[in-house]
Order: sequence, then structure tokens, then C-alpha cells
Amino acid sequence: MVTIQADEISNIIRERIEQYNREVKIVNTGTVLQVGDGIARIHGLDEVMAGELVEFQEGTVGIALNLESTNVGVVLMGDGLLIQEGSSVKATGRIAQIPVSEAYLGRVINALAKPIDGRGEISSSEYRLIESPAPGIISRRSVYEPLQTGLIAIDSMIPIGRGQRELIIGDRQTGKTAVATDTILNQQGQNVICVYVAIGQKASSVAQVVTTFQERGAMEYTIVVAETADSPATLQYLAPYTGAALAEYFMYRERHTLIIYDDLSKQAQAYRQMSLLLRRPPGREAYPGDVFYLHSRLLERAAKLSSLLGEGSMTALPIVETQSGDVSAYIPTNVISITDGQIFLSADLFNAGIRPAINVGISVSRVGSAAQIKAMKQVAGKLKLELAQFAELEAFAQFASDLDKATQNQLARGQRLRELLKQSQSAPLAVEEQVLTIYTGTNGYLDSLEIGQVRKFLVELRTYLKTNKPQFQEIISSTKIFTEEAEAILKEAIQEQRERFILQEQAT
Repeated sequence: MVTIQADEISNIIRERIEQYNREVKIVNTGTVLQVGDGIARIHGLDEVMAGELVEFQEGTVGIALNLESTNVGVVLMGDGLLIQEGSSVKATGRIAQIPVSEAYLGRVINALAKPIDGRGEISSSEYRLIESPAPGIISRRSVYEPLQTGLIAIDSMIPIGRGQRELIIGDRQTGKTAVATDTILNQQGQNVICVYVAIGQKASSVAQVVTTFQERGAMEYTIVVAETADSPATLQYLAPYTGAALAEYFMYRERHTLIIYDDLSKQAQAYRQMSLLLRRPPGREAYPGDVFYLHSRLLERAAKLSSLLGEGSMTALPIVETQSGDVSAYIPTNVISITDGQIFLSADLFNAGIRPAINVGISVSRVGSAAQIKAMKQVAGKLKLELAQFAELEAFAQFASDLDKATQNQLARGQRLRELLKQSQSAPLAVEEQVLTIYTGTNGYLDSLEIGQVRKFLVELRTYLKTNKPQFQEIISSTKIFTEEAEAILKEAIQEQRERFILQEQAT
């Protein structure tokens, strides 16, 4: 018969008691009442916070946006086709955040920072909240460094500085994306990290932009965040904030960044769709009451940081689409009032063959000449005024039959100035080339040429200077001033090139 020793039993029991680890886990759960159209209504989730992420039983994640007395309105970050009524939902205790790292450069990602370019996972150890507070007043300093776009019309008359927010606004098919992509192409070698956010666009359009960047070597310093037209409204609404979080990561590391939101009209439409489905009261144009806050909290994150924080910067170029040139609609007026100026693109100018179709008269930069190098200020000072006077004269000249010689000369000069502002797509110019182009036009060296010859002459002049007189470019790039020596070199080059050009034209 087996004898049972009491002390052995007590030892075993003691061991078991010591090993017992009582783990108490409190989970905030709820039940799905209703689901559809990218929205779920949840009963329970009593402790949930506004903006908190919630996880459904089958793995879909959502954001709690509406906290009502009887239920919680959740927007889904996926199609939610497998979510069933009555299934459980648990609160995660986190708000939306994304991984960030240098490895994102050159990649195409979605609003959740997952790669969509088929080139494998992206390694990162750090996380940033998608919604971060903007830098305060003390954390900022005024904008003083230029961000060159490579477009003469912008860099000379509507200059953009690092840390500025400049709106690009115009009808559909007026070249808004082209202005933004040219600006990214022009950042090559400027040590600027670019983030291009495509919201609600055709996948083919985004692919075209990415291909352009790859062909021109711009993907090395660019991140593309894309949520196409078939993405859920929640992800289209989040995409700009994801882009801003990535740009902020570099800005706080003392780097310069440029972010393009293409376009905020589609983000506002996605937000309107979400809000109406959540049964929030509609306001003007059926947008919810907080649509201004939607854009202001996004664009306020663009800043030029103070010396203490390392002088990093984030320049924002939001794009807004207008309907038949109506700038007084709700979203355009909101974004105009948030930004530090706007570049207005006109369909009439575009159709008349003036591209980029920038309407210089109503485009402004509220930073102004603080964001220009001295050489550009010296040559472009009178350009805007001359073009404005020309536009006025041109309108008047349509009705006048005989004009005096001075008026005819002014009209001829204006037509040539307008011609020199034209540029082909994906052909940004270095600031030195812009300075010589503007100087040639404003000082009357193009007046004797036919309008059709102006662009050809300027292309040849730029090539001639680059090959035969490289010291001009060296002076401008090193001193940033249009010195007397530079002017003398340029005058000589113009004279030589004009003689060659006239001989060429006569020969043909």
C-alpha cells in the first residue's frame, strides 16, 4: 500500500501556489449593431476615446469618430466585407500611428504606410502619430530661404520659401499636378526630401507621376503616398496626415522637406462622405462643420523651425480644384485663408498655349521677396508690374485702331516677356538660367526678334553660356548676387549669341 506523506503534498501545493500567476486583463469590448458603406455602429465600448483605433473580430481596424449616448460610430480602414452583425469589437487603447524611417525614401506606400510598389517590406524602428500637434510660435522662425520650383513665372514673381504653404488652385486639366511634379524634379541636388500625396486619383495618373520621377532620378529623395479613387473614404481622408507625419520625421531631424497634397478637394469630399454616413449635421455645400479644421490642422504642420530645433523645414504645396474658375466656393476660400499665398492656374491661358498657365495678376506669395536670392530680386523687380501693365494695354489695344509708337513698343515687349515665361513640362530651370532669361527679356534684347523665335533663341543662349562662359553660373551660385562682372559677361554673351542666331536664321 502506497503511503502518502503529508509534507510532500504540502510542498507540491506550495510550489503550485507560488508558480500561480494571476493575470488580470481588462478589455473594453462592444458588439456590432450595424455595418455598411464603410461605417459600423457599435454597442458597448463604454471607455473608448475619440479617434481611438478599434479592432473587429475578423481583423479589420477602424477609428471611433462619433461617441453617442447609445452607440459608437466607427469608420473602417478597409472594405469590412467580413464583419458581421453581432460580432465583437475591442478597443486597442492606441490612436493611429505609422512607422517612419529613412528606408521610406524611393517607395510608394498607402495611408497606413504599407508598401504598394511590390518591392517588399520597409524596415523601421520608430513610430509617429498620424495626427501630431503643429509647432508652436516659439518653435518657429520666419521664412527666409528660397525653395526653387524651376518655373520662371513662380520663382521670379510668386516666390516660395522653405517652410511656406502655397496653394496651387485651378480648374481640372490646367496643369496643377505638372507644377507640383516639376517642383519635385527641381529639388535634385538641393538636399530636400519630397513627399507626394495622391488622394482619390486614378491609379494610372499616379503610375504616370511615379514613372516620371523614376526616369528623372527623383525617386531617390521622394516618398509617394497614394490612396486611389477605389480606396475607402477613411484612407483617402488619412493619406495627407500620413504624408505630413513622414515629412515631420525628417523636419525634426534638421532636414528640409517639401510635401504636395494632390488634391485637398478630394480629401474634403471623402470626409464629407464619412460625416454624412455618420449622420453628422451637414453645413454649406453639405460639408460638415469642421471641414475648415480638417485642412487647417494639416497645413499648420508645415513650418520653418527655429535655430534651437535645428532649422528644419516643411514646405506645403496643397492643390485645390475649382469648378469653372469659381474661387469663392467653400473649400477654395477655406484653403486660401489658411495658406501663405496662392498660384492661380487659368483654363483660358492654358487653352491659349501659355503653359504653365499661371495667372500672375491674381497669384500672390505672402512671403514675397524674403524667399528670393538677391540676384533674382535685382532682375525680376519690375517684371510683375510690366506684365500687369501689358495685360491692361492688351485689353485696351483690342478696341483702339491706331496706337502710338511707345504703346506699340510696350505691347511688343510684353508679348516677348509672356513668351519667356513659357516652359515645357518636366523641364525646370536652375536659378542662374532663370536670372539670365529674365534679364534678356526685361532689358529689351528680345524686342528685335520675332515672337516665334524667342524660345529658340533663349534655349540656345542658355546652352551657349553654359559651354562658353561657365563663370557666369559660378558667380551667381557662389555669391547669389547679380554682380557687375556677371552682367558684363551676360551682355557679351547675348551680343555674340544674337549675331550667331541672326546668321543662322538668314541661312535657313
